[in-house]
Amino acid sequence: MFDSQMLLKMANTVRFLSLDMIQNANSGHPGAPLGLADIVTVLGMHLNHNPKNPKWLNRDRLIFSGGHASAMIYSLLYLWGYDLNLDDLKNFRVIDSKTPGHPEYPEVPGVEITTGPLGQGIANAVGFAMASKYASKLLNSENTKIIDHKVYCLCGDGDLEEGISYEASSLAGHHNLDNLVVIYDSNQITIEGDTSLAWSENVKQRFEAQGWRVFRIDGHNFSEINQVLSDIKIKQSKPCLIIANTVIAKGSCKYEGSADAHGSPLGEEDIKCSKKRAGFDPDKKFFVDQEVLKNFREAISKGDLLEREWNHRLIQAPLAEQNETLKALLNPDFSKIDWPEYEDGALIATRDSNGQILNAIARAIVGFVGGSADLAPSNKTNLKNMGTFPNGRNMHFGIREHAMAAITNAMALYGLFIPFNATFFIFSDYMKPAVRLAALMGIKNYFIWTHDSVGVGEDGPTHQPIEQLSQFRAMPNFYTFRPADANENIACWQVALELNAPCGFVLSRQKLETLKRDQIDFNDIKKGGYLLKQRKNASITLIATGSEVMLALKSACHLQEKSIYANVVSIPCFELFDQQSDEYKRSVIDPNTKVLAIEAASGLEWYKYADDTLCMNSFGASGEAKELFKKFGFTYQEIERRIKRLLNF
Repeated sequence: MFDSQMLLKMANTVRFLSLDMIQNANSGHPGAPLGLADIVTVLGMHLNHNPKNPKWLNRDRLIFSGGHASAMIYSLLYLWGYDLNLDDLKNFRVIDSKTPGHPEYPEVPGVEITTGPLGQGIANAVGFAMASKYASKLLNSENTKIIDHKVYCLCGDGDLEEGISYEASSLAGHHNLDNLVVIYDSNQITIEGDTSLAWSENVKQRFEAQGWRVFRIDGHNFSEINQVLSDIKIKQSKPCLIIANTVIAKGSCKYEGSADAHGSPLGEEDIKCSKKRAGFDPDKKFFVDQEVLKNFREAISKGDLLEREWNHRLIQAPLAEQNETLKALLNPDFSKIDWPEYEDGALIATRDSNGQILNAIARAIVGFVGGSADLAPSNKTNLKNMGTFPNGRNMHFGIREHAMAAITNAMALYGLFIPFNATFFIFSDYMKPAVRLAALMGIKNYFIWTHDSVGVGEDGPTHQPIEQLSQFRAMPNFYTFRPADANENIACWQVALELNAPCGFVLSRQKLETLKRDQIDFNDIKKGGYLLKQRKNASITLIATGSEVMLALKSACHLQEKSIYANVVSIPCFELFDQQSDEYKRSVIDPNTKVLAIEAASGLEWYKYADDTLCMNSFGASGEAKELFKKFGFTYQEIERRIKRLLNF
């Protein structure tokens, strides 16, 4: 039954819970919760979800791109019956609470993904919708739909101004994601004032040009909100954008329509006035009428019924193959991977060996999917004979690095897939915000970054990454692998697949000589670094990664001819090595030796272990790779000169 008066009372409950939370914390963003309360109240009537099982696979996904509206999000989750209580709401923005300033996955039950920076959530929603599309191709039959949910996303003016929203929306339109609904809270206000200060585009035409169906409604009219959501559920042939015209801080006595309401508490006086005007007791805080709560909590019984019906669908699935595929997706078995083999001394770029490794993983793991930002032939990421999305596992993201990273973050959280994405290492700069969020969430997303150093060659300094390795090594809960050769590359992947964290693979364009297989041990790689070559009476230790490991080995032989004995250490994953015990580190890096680190990058972090570094202290240059390594001092002669200086020769 559609009861406008009850809906208004429910929406106002969301408003005032949000205001009480923000005022209690003396911090937060009241404008968006007040403006969106009517929309989310009606949206709750249409969502298929189960608050008692937030991981139900066929639930509708609801993504809050504007994470600053967190007070509203937590109010809704509590009212719907997720694992939050009023005390959690009262601890809003308190350290170690379940209600942080922006919604975080997995700390907050019911939050699908950490969005944070504006625009991320739109790309995340596209990722969830793409995951759902491919899952339906794998699991659905003509008579049985195992996957048939929708993806909803709430966004605002700021989200749509961010460039990532253009990238993601364009891809969504191209793939005709008819399971995606974006609700745009169009209140024409940003922090600095009216959006006209910096923005005047026609959003409707923009999305129509990208292949979307666009609706415009009054975001405070319950009938209009309900009608458009009902129509979309009945028939949707394209991704849909609902432009909901709203008033920021709707219902506030003093701040309605004002930019001042965006990011500061409204104050006790205004909250009391607003409650009184809405017919609420102005002196009651965190108050929820029992009839209102009962209406919200219908989500529990509805969700439980929907999930039970879905489980029955699984039992009745006519094709055993569907259930077998679902089991394989839910329980990937990495022991089934038939890893490639490489002969000692073979010449192969790590981007090439990595391509062979990706294919080996994909042949064994049905949920291993991914692609490149228009660079698959260079990144070597094509999964052979495995089709193209939405009918296969190869995804063509186009030249959209930022959206690609955010999309694959969502795919990693969908529940069925292990995604990878790829580009040149220099373009990882475009991906940084989404990579950081992957690390914050601790999700299994694999970032393939090829063309890893001045070894890029003639393309020059614009395409030669220098500082990027240090940047990602500085990121908590992110593991950056720079393998020395094809065999180390395999071991790095074996380790990475066991980590519950995102990983980056930094790979060479140029061919590298393969190390002896008996020198590489999985347990050593698991610790991030190992003693590759040990010499009796060593006075020096050479630390290297990637393409510089073979240089270090050959330099050690060169030095031995001059009666200087050097150990050689390979550290393919700085972060893992850094986590090891001091005892292990001493067993690898002899404290009685002087230490020189060698890496074709800025290498600032190596001073933690090295007495000197042979690293890049400038941008690169255009020229043949071999000549560039000479130009920047990656030679036996320069290594000898530095070692003699360290040893006071």
